[in-house]
Amino acid sequence: MRIHLIRHGQTNWNKERRVQGQSESTLTTEGREQAARLRSTLGAVGIGKVYCSSSIRTRETAAILFAGLDVEVEYSDALREIFLGPWEGSLYADMEQRFPKSFADFWHRPDAFSLAGAETFGQTQQRGMRELQRIVADAAAPEVAIVSHGVLIKSILCHVEDRPLARLWEPPEMYNCSHSIIGVDGIGTQDRPALRIIRYAGVDISHTDHAQNQSQNQSQSTRTTA
Repeated sequence: MRIHLIRHGQTNWNKERRVQGQSESTLTTEGREQAARLRSTLGAVGIGKVYCSSSIRTRETAAILFAGLDVEVEYSDALREIFLGPWEGSLYADMEQRFPKSFADFWHRPDAFSLAGAETFGQTQQRGMRELQRIVADAAAPEVAIVSHGVLIKSILCHVEDRPLARLWEPPEMYNCSHSIIGVDGIGTQDRPALRIIRYAGVDISHTDHAQNQSQNQSQSTRTTA
């Protein structure tokens, strides 16, 4: 089984450098074009089911990616972006001035990020992994897609490769409409399914040191969906 993780296209708030979180924004013309370009790539994959964040920007992205295809789309609140409470809708530049420590932690020490009324990166990762576990257990098709958000997808990939959340923002960059792939091995056997990263934000890592590190981590402490 392969799981295709796709970040939404560019939004008006991305362009304005506003904090989105779980508040609603909409795709720009560029965002719609990004989704249309990725659609041609996904068309040959044969996606059997789509799991989509319930946010407007991900719904718009999924509608373009899978337009005209006979594929079930399931919307999920659990796939929404990290909740950033009092920051949402504000300019990043303003939040840097008003919340200097939290802002610095968000970008440089995400494992230490704390903001009253917001999620932590750890809580977002736990939420995302629970939903990924459900999707794997669902085993709806050999190829499924998740249309979600930058932090949510990054946090899932951190878990799969055993990368600490402190290093979440390290490359590859999770750009708009980036396409990552997780391979799921062991479905239908007595072993619990194991996860491995095949592509990270458009970068094929199956023959890189990055992939070798994954393999070493899995041999030391098996990365499963549990």
